[in-house]
Amino acid sequence: SSLKRSYLPPDTPRIQLRLAGDKRKHNEGRVEVFYDGEWGTVCDDDFSIHSAQVVCRELGYLEAVSWSPSSKYGKGEGRIWFDNVQCTGKEKTLALCMSNGIGVSDCKHTEDVGVVCSDKRIPGFKFINTMQPLVRLRGGAIIGEGRVEVLKNGEWGTICDDNWSLLSATVVCRELGFGSAKEALSGGRLGQGMGPVHMNEVKCSGFEKSVTECFFNKESLGCSHEEDAAVTCNVPAMGFQERLRLSGGRNPYEGRVEALVERNGSLVWGTVCSDGWGTMEAMVVCRQLGLGFASNAFQETWYWPGEVSADPVVMSGVRCSGTEMSLSHCLHHGAHLTCPKGGGRNAAGVSCSETAPDLVLSPQVVEQTTYMEDRPMFMLQCAYEENCLSTTSSKTPANSYRRLLRFSSQIHNNGQSDFRPKAGRHSWVWHDCHRHYHSMEVFTHYDLLSLNGTKVAEGHKASFCLEDTDCEEGIEKRYECANFGEQGITVGCWDTYRHDIDCQWIDITDIKPGDYIFQVFINPNYEVPESDYSNNLMKCRCRYDGHRIWMYSCHNGKTMMCHNLCDCFTSEILCYCHCSATPFINESWMFADLTSRLMLRCIDPAIHLCRRCIQLMDVKGQVHIHYLQLQSSVYICENGVNKVTR
Repeated sequence: SSLKRSYLPPDTPRIQLRLAGDKRKHNEGRVEVFYDGEWGTVCDDDFSIHSAQVVCRELGYLEAVSWSPSSKYGKGEGRIWFDNVQCTGKEKTLALCMSNGIGVSDCKHTEDVGVVCSDKRIPGFKFINTMQPLVRLRGGAIIGEGRVEVLKNGEWGTICDDNWSLLSATVVCRELGFGSAKEALSGGRLGQGMGPVHMNEVKCSGFEKSVTECFFNKESLGCSHEEDAAVTCNVPAMGFQERLRLSGGRNPYEGRVEALVERNGSLVWGTVCSDGWGTMEAMVVCRQLGLGFASNAFQETWYWPGEVSADPVVMSGVRCSGTEMSLSHCLHHGAHLTCPKGGGRNAAGVSCSETAPDLVLSPQVVEQTTYMEDRPMFMLQCAYEENCLSTTSSKTPANSYRRLLRFSSQIHNNGQSDFRPKAGRHSWVWHDCHRHYHSMEVFTHYDLLSLNGTKVAEGHKASFCLEDTDCEEGIEKRYECANFGEQGITVGCWDTYRHDIDCQWIDITDIKPGDYIFQVFINPNYEVPESDYSNNLMKCRCRYDGHRIWMYSCHNGKTMMCHNLCDCFTSEILCYCHCSATPFINESWMFADLTSRLMLRCIDPAIHLCRRCIQLMDVKGQVHIHYLQLQSSVYICENGVNKVTR
């Protein structure tokens, strides 16, 4: 919440407060509580000026002036998190006051309580947001630009562009740490989102701390994602563009990457080692230079001769999550350079593009089409040859069965350019079983995980053909697999892999009954650049009783709930490090990672090393560690258990 809580009992619910509703001033309003991914209210039963005092001080005001019962500031929505609240006035957080317990209430929203706090702030008070952010930008080509998405009831959704204004856009920009808004964009200009449209006819006064506090029409329905609102924010000049350049390319959007670094007291230009150089690193370069998205990452640049004086390597071991604002914010070797290939003709290079595709899997289709089939081995010969069954199938007699978890996957391109396979037609592979060419060796991973994130089964789909199965109204199909046709997914179209085709399954023959997590990962190797990778992952809860299987709570783009200081789990090539569970994060978090979450490539798939979840961040925590500086530590996460080494 908004106060430092170094002395709170470890079982204290982590909450955040805000003042909302029909109010005239920033220091008054309906008391709202954010808990468990959802905003709710407080009932007026037993509430007193002492409780109001705790609320106001938790929000950084010096004291409470008054409180109001009976929804004076309008009726709230969602859960009523606290009822029969009784505070002494000295508690550090409302969560420490006596009450019925969080979420236990028999009140209605006509009893929502409000407070008026003094104008004076607590000297030196610093608001520290420890909760998952409520607003994010997606699909933008540059820093401070994107489709506006808001979190409501645990689900990300969009804002409709009806009445979308520069004033409302400015609230979004300032909430995310930028300056005022430069543009309020409408008509899905920065791509179409997925999920619900949470807000329509938004009208902000300009004083709100979050766009979620602005007035909007709760009754207005019927907005489609073609009307998704977006923003372009004014971003303070931080000089990042002057520290990097592209050299030798045919146009300003391509070339060998050269960085300006300090060596022996002077600034020199040099190349970046291409060992491990990939799409994520190229994305950061293009963003830093204001050139949009990466279209290619190159590990050889002999065809782009730069200045000979800049041939020596000045950066090596670069590993980016893709969200950094500058290449220097990525993990790298620092002054201890290691680059066996050397620079020059083997230096890293990029090509950039103003637009990019954005693939999103439909969770609803997965949930609606899942079923279980016992299929005889003699009908699985083609799948067996393509290695689509688990390894134990080699010992299965022809007259026995394999148990398959089958489902359809419908993959939409919500971006601004077509999704095309990286491989050229000359390298496509003919698959006799499917009777067409496959253009991508790895396009989707299907995994079944235990609840602690351990993989227990996986799909072995050998490769993929990409085509437009269907499109939105007014958009024509451009790609098809038949007759050696061009492959890809057009903007506004989707590719459906039906549940009844070979290898569209996970072999669960050897799985015991229980609860699992089903996971689908699109474009898992980042082979093709996209404008937003955070929505490429889809997870479902899965229950198997030995006879039937259920898929529920399917959702895009979320990691597991984080209960430790840094939860790490793997999907073959990714570690997910989510450090915002600790309430002692300083402002460097916003500077280094605006999404408050990093996806770092695993250095060793067997022992997942998540090196410093964020740069320049100090953390005090009571989970496993009393005090540490993340930039000088390495997390070793084995089976969901965090350890720390120096």
